[in-house]
Amino acid sequence: QPPAFGFLFDVDGVLVRGSQVVPAARQAFQRLADSRGRLRVPVVFLTNAGNCLRSAKARELSQALGLQVSPEQVILSHSPLRLFSQFHQKCMLVAGQGPVEENAQKLGFKHVVTIEALRNAYPLLDMVDQSRRPKELPPPTTGFPTVEGVILFGEPVRWETSLQLIIDILLSNGNPGAELQDIPYPHLPVLACNMDLLWMAEAKMPRFGHGTFLLCLESIYKKVTGRELKYEALIGKPSSVTYRYAEYLIKQQAEEQGWKSPIRRLYAVGDNPMSDIYGANLYNNYLKSAHQNQIQAGVKRSPQAASPQTEDHLELRKGYNNSVESCKSILVCTGVYRRNADIPSNTEECTMETVFHGHRDFCFDPSLVEASYIVQDVNDAVQLAFKKENWS
Repeated sequence: QPPAFGFLFDVDGVLVRGSQVVPAARQAFQRLADSRGRLRVPVVFLTNAGNCLRSAKARELSQALGLQVSPEQVILSHSPLRLFSQFHQKCMLVAGQGPVEENAQKLGFKHVVTIEALRNAYPLLDMVDQSRRPKELPPPTTGFPTVEGVILFGEPVRWETSLQLIIDILLSNGNPGAELQDIPYPHLPVLACNMDLLWMAEAKMPRFGHGTFLLCLESIYKKVTGRELKYEALIGKPSSVTYRYAEYLIKQQAEEQGWKSPIRRLYAVGDNPMSDIYGANLYNNYLKSAHQNQIQAGVKRSPQAASPQTEDHLELRKGYNNSVESCKSILVCTGVYRRNADIPSNTEECTMETVFHGHRDFCFDPSLVEASYIVQDVNDAVQLAFKKENWS
């Protein structure tokens, strides 16, 4: 019997902890695969990681799980940027670590400059680390292109350098060699991937994520200019654009396997209530609205998706068949989440600052961080979904 459901698996804290595989992950995928090691249901790996190529993440997952994972099954935080074609011809400053230039090019961006290239072109900009300051006054910079937008792929290594240079680009309208009389506003387009404040590695406590870097950037921009930093796009979990893209890939897998049953239900398994669970529940609300023919209540106008992403970005192909009816969230206890420690019983008395780890532009709704189900680990999550689907 062909499956009418699919899985969206987070990676860090669900399948791995840093470089260590969560023991339950291999057990889960033994259930999901047949005797020849082929998956019996469609699966997408939905991670907010972005400092690698999809092919590299697929190889890493294949080794960890003991079965073949293809790059087409992997969604990194920046993967939906391939839908934002209006920026692909512009000169974009890219920040993060890993192969940021190659990632940008594979997503369709034709002209990118890195933080390091900008720093080399304008040596007087990076002045925090005294050992990196130029010993002599450099000649004037010539021939460097005007930057037309900024892509924030993920947390960089030298935060002080990236924070300084990104602010310089925004304040100078893309030409840090110029002196402007007034601060330009609205500023250049900023596209940010991965809003996770925290993530779980081998340490006992969560580590800073890209959301922490964004918080620093927003605070500095507001302090310097008195105005809010605006985003042209916020993608990665919990953005609904990311979940719509995942749904599209799930359906592609089903078609390629020849499974005729339409995919009706998604099960999103994660360890972070503020991104994995919030995003799955937000998308579930979107699906319910769409099925009630209330498109006006969809992602474009949802108060929880306060970024100017339009329905056009979500229409991934003509004749898109929106058969999926629900996206159920399953929270595991092997990562960021600790039972009874994250969400207080009286949510009315809690403040956003102490509880809501989500991004500034996503309104806090306590119901969105409450998982449909809470289980111990990913193997239990798979068993739960099989039981709900009456799947042997």
